[in-house]
Amino acid sequence: MPTKPRSSQQQEIMPDQPPKQLQHQQIIELAQQHGFVLAGIASANPTKYPDALKQWIDNGMHGEMDYLANHLDVRLDPNNLLKNAQSVICLADAYFPILPNKADSPASSADQPNENPVNQPHNEQISGRVARYAWGSDYHKVLKKRLFKIADELKTLFPDHEFRCTTDTAPILEREYATAAGLGWTGKHTLLIHPKLGSYLLLGTIVTTLPLPTTEQVGYPAPNIAPDDHCGSCTRCIDACPTQCISSDGYSLDGSRCISYLTLEHRSEIPIGFHDQIGEWIAGCDVCQEVCPHNRHGNHAPLDKLIDAYKPKSHLAAGLPLYEILDWTADDRQQTFMGSAIKRIKLNMIQRNAIVALTNQLINQEDHHLLIGLKQKLISIAQDDGDDMVRKTAIQSIQRIEEYLESNHD
Repeated sequence: MPTKPRSSQQQEIMPDQPPKQLQHQQIIELAQQHGFVLAGIASANPTKYPDALKQWIDNGMHGEMDYLANHLDVRLDPNNLLKNAQSVICLADAYFPILPNKADSPASSADQPNENPVNQPHNEQISGRVARYAWGSDYHKVLKKRLFKIADELKTLFPDHEFRCTTDTAPILEREYATAAGLGWTGKHTLLIHPKLGSYLLLGTIVTTLPLPTTEQVGYPAPNIAPDDHCGSCTRCIDACPTQCISSDGYSLDGSRCISYLTLEHRSEIPIGFHDQIGEWIAGCDVCQEVCPHNRHGNHAPLDKLIDAYKPKSHLAAGLPLYEILDWTADDRQQTFMGSAIKRIKLNMIQRNAIVALTNQLINQEDHHLLIGLKQKLISIAQDDGDDMVRKTAIQSIQRIEEYLESNHD
């Protein structure tokens, strides 16, 4: 049976130990051919911060995300994920583009949030906001499909070695390895920042037993800034966080207070003390990224360079109608989030979030007539024999509305 001829790229990457710089550059180019905007290589060393991670878990800052505490030994060392791991190939996708109209880009969002149709996408129908990473197709699938293709090509060239593809669903500290691989640095909001692309990035890795030259070893262009000094005196993300989940000096956050966690991962009632802080968000949050200076002044991938799968779906980018969500069926939820990274959000969770966001918006609008109408709607939900969490959230919001009306009556 005739063998399949190698592609030109496969012919370039030969398993005969080429010079380090050449081998590294070939890996980078292979990643770029598959659409990744950033790529680098780090050694598969154990994490430098095992005690900090263990303390974070012990302090309960992971909230109900038990999967972060499970298999902690694997998370601390890639060799527990893949035996004899030598290298971590780190890759990144950009998911939020520069828009054609400069006035519609994030460059103006921090200064004029109410005038930016991207950051404030609401029409007269009251709607709730969805985090940008969820506007397009499920990034887990988009990343994995291309990670597997790269791994397959490398496996063909290096059949004696193993390759394990991961996204943020795997127990690996991908941000730490991406930083070591020169993709960027960790910001005070704890997200990876690239000096030109900002922090609207999605990370994937290929852990391999193949010993590869690291980005640091070959002197490949990387941010020339100390890991703990890049943000300087800036505290915009810390100051802007509605729930104050970022530590006072940055670089760490209490996940159990984060709006992304509260709206997407927290499966029980949201503590009422967080309700007004959640604002208009019903699925994730982008506040710390919106105010980051590195996400301004055009630091994003051009729209025509964005992978098609990440291009925004209009109904998610424009915000979801909150009143309609209160009457959604399971099929409505499934249709709305089909193919999205947040398709895992359950019906009772999105309805819980919608009640909170709707109450927040009407209180902020100071429209007593609409608040009274919402109160009647919530009373019917509270008296229903449906989901217990939704009913309890309705009761909490009724209480908030009554307190507001009583303190602001004419």
